[in-house]
Amino acid sequence: MKKYDLIVIGGGSGGLTVAAGAASLGGKVALIEKEEQPGGDCLHYGCVPSKALIEIANRIKSARSLEMFGVQISADNIRMESVMKKVKEAIDHIQVHDSVDRFRQLGVDVYIGTGAFHSKNEVIINDSEIIYGKRIVISTGSKPFIPQVPGLKENGFITNETIFSLSKLPKRLLVIGGGTVGIEMAQAMARLGSEVTVVERSEAVLAKEDGEVKRLMQEVLSKELDILYNATVKTIEAGRNEKVVHITLETKTPNDEQSISVRVDEILVATGRTPNSDKLQLNKADIQTDDRGNITVNERLQTNIPHIYAIGDVNGTLPFTHVAGMEGKQVVQNALLGLRRKIDYSNVPWVTYTSPEVFHLGLTEEEAKEQKVDHDVYKSDLSEVDRFVTDDQTTGFVKIITDKKGNIIGAHAIGNNAGDWMQEAVFSKQFKKKLGSISNVIHPYPSHSSAVQRTADAYWRKKLFEGFLPKLMEKYIRWFR
Repeated sequence: MKKYDLIVIGGGSGGLTVAAGAASLGGKVALIEKEEQPGGDCLHYGCVPSKALIEIANRIKSARSLEMFGVQISADNIRMESVMKKVKEAIDHIQVHDSVDRFRQLGVDVYIGTGAFHSKNEVIINDSEIIYGKRIVISTGSKPFIPQVPGLKENGFITNETIFSLSKLPKRLLVIGGGTVGIEMAQAMARLGSEVTVVERSEAVLAKEDGEVKRLMQEVLSKELDILYNATVKTIEAGRNEKVVHITLETKTPNDEQSISVRVDEILVATGRTPNSDKLQLNKADIQTDDRGNITVNERLQTNIPHIYAIGDVNGTLPFTHVAGMEGKQVVQNALLGLRRKIDYSNVPWVTYTSPEVFHLGLTEEEAKEQKVDHDVYKSDLSEVDRFVTDDQTTGFVKIITDKKGNIIGAHAIGNNAGDWMQEAVFSKQFKKKLGSISNVIHPYPSHSSAVQRTADAYWRKKLFEGFLPKLMEKYIRWFR
């Protein structure tokens, strides 16, 4: 039986980070990956292909805006084979960095197949070979959650794992779910030329965002998508070369519902994720999970079995690639170097890659109020920022929430490429720099980041006109009188 310092089960973002980091520190490492090409959901079905598709869709939307100059582009001209070929090229380009050969060159023993626990220190690969690990890291990710809707499986559907295999653009697309994945793909498909209907169970899409962000995004998205709020898909049946989706809509009258039917060519299910923990034989290692199958971990990312760790989507925290990578770095330090560092999610940002983009960091204004945090809110509109005016991209704003000392506790934005120019807020929050410090940083003119500087300027205006200076001037004037 081969023995290792560290066994990593799952070759996604987190698992690859752990394997590479541990090997570079001289550890004897085994990586078990079910696919022949590592990279996980992000590379093959998530971040990379979705952002490539979004970029193509945005370019097509921009091209259509040139119709006033005689440029004609219609949905009938869109060749999905060419679109998806470009998406695959992006995957292939990035795949090189995650290849099996690269990790073997780093000294990692890569096993292609499925891994499951045989005991607390033993992992069985493909139900045959057993290896031993002094430490074990679970990084098996998640898969799309499929709701139990009568007729859904019988009539067919797509998910983020299959949408990039479409050979034909659906003329009519129904998206179940108004979260990040659902909205990103809905807008992209609409910009390619599909008529898109989104079914959202709550009263708002992008439910985790700040209230002002949600309201503006709903207004923006309503121009491109038909969004049904407080809606539930009840049944789906086959029509003539189409799918008939029966939907109920809650009304303001208690115990009253409205029913409608929507005819579509394809259905995209985007109703969340479920952890890939069911085939790990966790019981053989006595590893605990919650009711949804998420592997329970402590602040050091340890399971209830101290030498076994779980990172990424499978532990049920924040389902983002950059979070899995962050957790992977933490585990290398704790598992291989014996440190006892705790994970901190308070400075983790995320971005919804719609057009315009939505940026999120820390507390929303609603959360600050619910937690009874004494706070201030500073906001600037993109129509006041010259670079956005010259780009004709003035839809959006920056909103930064601070405590009474000026420390950032939340930052939110809507704007073209907001995920890039809002990084100053992430740096300031993480390294405990007050919002006012951004105001003193020289920003080139004209730049998108000036939106953040203007918001920081508002902090100083408040301090100057509502703080000690007016009181001092009042005393000064009275003294001279």
